[in-house]
Amino acid sequence: MGANTFTLKGNKKYSKELKQQAVLDYLAGYCSQNDICKKYGIRSKGKLQTWIKKYNGHEELKSSGTGGSIVMTKGRKTTFEERVEIVQYCIAHDRNYAQTAEQYQVSYQQARNYIVKYEAGGVEALRDNRGKRKRPDEMSELEKLRAEVKILKAEKERAEMEASFLKKLEEIERRRG
Repeated sequence: MGANTFTLKGNKKYSKELKQQAVLDYLAGYCSQNDICKKYGIRSKGKLQTWIKKYNGHEELKSSGTGGSIVMTKGRKTTFEERVEIVQYCIAHDRNYAQTAEQYQVSYQQARNYIVKYEAGGVEALRDNRGKRKRPDEMSELEKLRAEVKILKAEKERAEMEASFLKKLEEIERRRG
């Protein structure tokens, strides 16, 4: 344990190139795992061992996290066409949400949510229908009946309130006169 053991905070990000160079240095026998960890600033030997296993298993070593780039872009309103374009871009770039978010100035979460919605319901799922009523010709029979029931309940409640109000008014007038 070194002096910095208790002062380090957060996850450290490692680039793809750094990972590959560290693994290649180790496999070439230049130095021990501990020396490589010190040389490249890798926090644990276990991390290096994981990279070595991936490399030997012919898996791609990817940059961890976002490589230090800012992900917490504030979300913004997008049009339907923009959402479709964002989904196409993200899928074309191997679902790199961070890159997509940066490219289109949206939040990482927005980019991810658009992909999830697209996979669940296709392009139409990207439409934002919040706060909009369906036109009667777009409604199913069940939806039409539910809307009618809702209207009738509202009318009934209004009539009950009106009757209650008139009753109170009559009582007040009776007390006066």
